[in-house]
Amino acid sequence: MSEETKTGEMHRSGFVGIIGRPNAGKSTLFNRLLGQKLSIITHKAQTTRHRIPGFYSDDTCQIVFLDTPGIIQPAYLLQEKMMDKVLRLRNDADLLVHMVDGRRPPDADDVVWETLAQLKLPVILAVNKADLLGGQDSAAEVVGICRERFEYVDALAISALDGSGVDALVARIRDRLPPGPAFYPKDQASDLTLRFFVSELIREQLFLLYEKEVPYSCAVNVVEYREEDAIDHIDAEIVVSRNSQKGILIGKKGAQLKELGIRSRKEIEQLTGKQANLKLFVKVREKWRDKESFLKSYGYR
Repeated sequence: MSEETKTGEMHRSGFVGIIGRPNAGKSTLFNRLLGQKLSIITHKAQTTRHRIPGFYSDDTCQIVFLDTPGIIQPAYLLQEKMMDKVLRLRNDADLLVHMVDGRRPPDADDVVWETLAQLKLPVILAVNKADLLGGQDSAAEVVGICRERFEYVDALAISALDGSGVDALVARIRDRLPPGPAFYPKDQASDLTLRFFVSELIREQLFLLYEKEVPYSCAVNVVEYREEDAIDHIDAEIVVSRNSQKGILIGKKGAQLKELGIRSRKEIEQLTGKQANLKLFVKVREKWRDKESFLKSYGYR
């Protein structure tokens, strides 16, 4: 049975996937919608590897937003599994938000159009970075380009960074969701574990501290997490594909790995609100990104 809100309207709920090309601003929007950092963000493409649920709740609705990896043409098994997480939205979502960087709309051959067609769901187009475009005319031009390729149910310009247009986006999403009760307690932000978010914070620092292909060749696995009243004890292994990458990660006399630990610990402590004793270990697993057994053990199912 659906519940009525204080205004007499029916409470609405549903699942909404946020999709788009790498670096379109999906995770920035996701975090702004939720009012907290659940998805890691860096300046590098393909930072997001998992599908991350986050719960937006108010008196009128509960929207389960699903942040997803950027849509690409897969080059190895890990990327295939990343794209599987996007395609599974076909069965798991009620609605999609297609994020487009207004400064670089997808061209006619972009894989995003094939993906949208495969998902077969209603889609709202959100032209992001509207604050960097030359007024409403530029955003309207991008909307026109995208509407030539796909039939959207709605379209609007937003800025995930400064928040302009985001409230309007939420209102339009809410209006398209079916009546229904909340799926989760209204004070809950996600159903993922603390271990997951800790591993993601470490991986974020890998992207920020190291260059070129090294962050893309790394997986982070929290092997032990022991909580005490004042401090958490965390052991995490960083998996790389080659011995040369292990040397880069550790650095001269362990300096780079020490810096990674310092940065990661700071982020973890902000998340948990208490001290963290973080120990990092580096392991080599050759071609782990193309091996099913390794991918499953690192959470890429």
